[in-house]
Amino acid sequence: MNITTRLVTIEDYDAIYELWCSTEQSKRALNPVDDSRDGIAKYLNRNPTTCFLAEVKDGTGNGPELAGVILTGHDGRRALIHHMCVHPSYRREGIASLLVKKAEDALRAEGLNKIFGLVFKDNEAANAFWEKQGYTLRTNLNYRNKSLNDEVPQGE
Repeated sequence: MNITTRLVTIEDYDAIYELWCSTEQSKRALNPVDDSRDGIAKYLNRNPTTCFLAEVKDGTGNGPELAGVILTGHDGRRALIHHMCVHPSYRREGIASLLVKKAEDALRAEGLNKIFGLVFKDNEAANAFWEKQGYTLRTNLNYRNKSLNDEVPQGE
């Protein structure tokens, strides 16, 4: 399998959104404002060098197919992995690890020293993956959020 990575552009939005909707865990993390085309365009403008996608060429001459994506950003002090998803057909091929490494390298190049990510507690596969990548579970913090827009769900 020929896997390549590149920076995400807003032109990739439709394919990325389709990918996110291919799994229930990713789909349930979406909200209609921040994950809209406009929301992602704003995110990419703020984070132009830290978001990557992985494409697979199947060798038949067909164009590359989107296999995975990672959106990471930062505030100048800490980095956050906002979305990472690999299409179910391409899991266990090293794509997620490759995307994480690309994002970590890009963030390190921008001078960031710490990354955190949010994973649903009941997503056992994702939690096991992140543990394997060296991301430890913080039990001394509570994650709190407040929606400033009625169209964005507050969360559980």
